[in-house]
Amino acid sequence: MHQDRIPLGTAFMLGFCMTAPLIDVASKLAAATIPVGEITFARFFVQACLMIPVMIAARGSFRLRGRALRLTLLRAGVSILATYSFVAAVREMPIADALAIAFVEPFIILLLGWALYGEQVGPRRITASAVGFAGALLVIQPSFAAFGAVALFPLGTAFGFAFYILITRQLSPLQTPVEMQFHTALVAVALWVPFLAGGSALGLADLTAVLPQGDAWFWLVGVGAAATASHLLMSFGLRLAPAATLAPLHYLEMVSAATFGYLVFGNFPDALTWLGIGIIVASGLYLIHRERQLARRPAPVPAPLP
Repeated sequence: MHQDRIPLGTAFMLGFCMTAPLIDVASKLAAATIPVGEITFARFFVQACLMIPVMIAARGSFRLRGRALRLTLLRAGVSILATYSFVAAVREMPIADALAIAFVEPFIILLLGWALYGEQVGPRRITASAVGFAGALLVIQPSFAAFGAVALFPLGTAFGFAFYILITRQLSPLQTPVEMQFHTALVAVALWVPFLAGGSALGLADLTAVLPQGDAWFWLVGVGAAATASHLLMSFGLRLAPAATLAPLHYLEMVSAATFGYLVFGNFPDALTWLGIGIIVASGLYLIHRERQLARRPAPVPAPLP
């Protein structure tokens, strides 16, 4: 990877941190009149539509079969879980509070990597993960008292996105970032339509589709447009610069989320929430530091054969 491409990759990642919270802002505004399930559908439907010309321009393959199909089905499923959980959370909670809880995702990835793939996890990283979860509890506790069980929804986002990252690692050799974005969105639409139809038939409020009115159309399109733009920025950033270089920048999303939350909704995290955020960020940065240290270690030399 050329060193002169790293500044451009960094710029793409900063763009992601600025645009990703716009997904949450548009979702929260739409949720005033639109059910969570419909917002979730709009996020993927708009993304699939916007990605069609990008796919054509990039000469991406519209075919999906074999292992790529199976992985895309899984990726779309966990993406739906992450999206639905977070939209349900920000409908009631401040965006920064919900995002802080969801930021336990790196610790979940660490534990899943150990449990599913046998990746080595030392005591320092286990301790950092435990401290990070403790920071999340500082945010969850007052949020649970104020909003009830909805404060646990960001944990669904954290688990969903953790699996999303692990699946993406396996899918990356099979598809380009543009193809992954398009196919995941299209498959998510196909998976989610039956849930919306069934929810409407059963009269489930959060899964019943309604006709948007007025500004709601703009917010629904905004959810999908912001998701498309932010995830493309992140994907191209990761192609231009090492993940270890860009990972610490991801925490700047917390700053932009708090800023947008305050400017649009007048929400600003209290002292206890900021303490929890600080603990989560510090623990996450330590994990990144340890990953870098381990990556620099030379591979063990195999013992000579007798």
